[in-house]
Amino acid sequence: MSSGKVESMAIPEPMNSHLEAVPSAQDPLAEAIAIMARLRAPNGCPWDREQTFDSIKRHTLEETYEVFDAIERRAWPDLKDELGDLLLQVLFYAQMASEAGYFTIHDVASNLNAKLIRRHPHIFADAEAADSDAVLRNWEQIKQSEKKTSSSGQSSMLDDISHTMPATLEAGKLGSRAAKVGFDWPDTSGLFDKLQEEIGELKAEMAPSSGDRSTSAIESELGDLLFTAINLARHLKVDPESALRAANAKFRRRFVAMESSAGGPEALAASTPSELDLLWNQAKNATTELPRP
Repeated sequence: MSSGKVESMAIPEPMNSHLEAVPSAQDPLAEAIAIMARLRAPNGCPWDREQTFDSIKRHTLEETYEVFDAIERRAWPDLKDELGDLLLQVLFYAQMASEAGYFTIHDVASNLNAKLIRRHPHIFADAEAADSDAVLRNWEQIKQSEKKTSSSGQSSMLDDISHTMPATLEAGKLGSRAAKVGFDWPDTSGLFDKLQEEIGELKAEMAPSSGDRSTSAIESELGDLLFTAINLARHLKVDPESALRAANAKFRRRFVAMESSAGGPEALAASTPSELDLLWNQAKNATTELPRP
């Protein structure tokens, strides 16, 4: 079996005697938990039984991006299905953890419930939060307090920012965390100046010189430029990942329009640079961006 999706996994027969403990469909979440346990049981699905925390990771990432895609397409029936597939990943991890004696799905839910109550004192206690900014400040303060209590070995306030998350997300979190201690640009004007500075440094590394251009130095300067751009997005309260995905989608639409106007991919490939510019400008004028609901 090659997919982590529910529809491609072996679901047991509903009247099978092995399913006597599966709750009624009146409690779909409890039923899903029981089905996952059945799939991982000694006489369950061979593929599901072979999986480990590491083998399932890639499915989790795939399902997360499919959730993003459904949201961006405003495809609500698809989103319902994709959220189910993402929930499957949570159930899979929790079942494997339960088998290993680490924790159960009930521990996961209980921990989440306690965290939500603890981090919303303006709802469940007597704290005040006049707006969403105040809510976020309270959230971060409580989060930092929890870390001091649970992780005395933490040597840096950046330690809990994962190295394995998408680079745009990691850069945004690093900048946001540094801003907590005042290490940040006061406004966007400084960031625009910094962008120009980084562009200049990148051009300097790319300029012809007596020695060979260093690929690593160019990569470093380009990285600095991208990091600065992501921090600009943070100041503008724009999610850089979503902004880039939207730009990718826009490019796709315009490029497809170019292919259509040219008469197909082969005709487009045979076009001159000036013809390509003309086709691109026509595509820009022809394709309109639809507002999101």
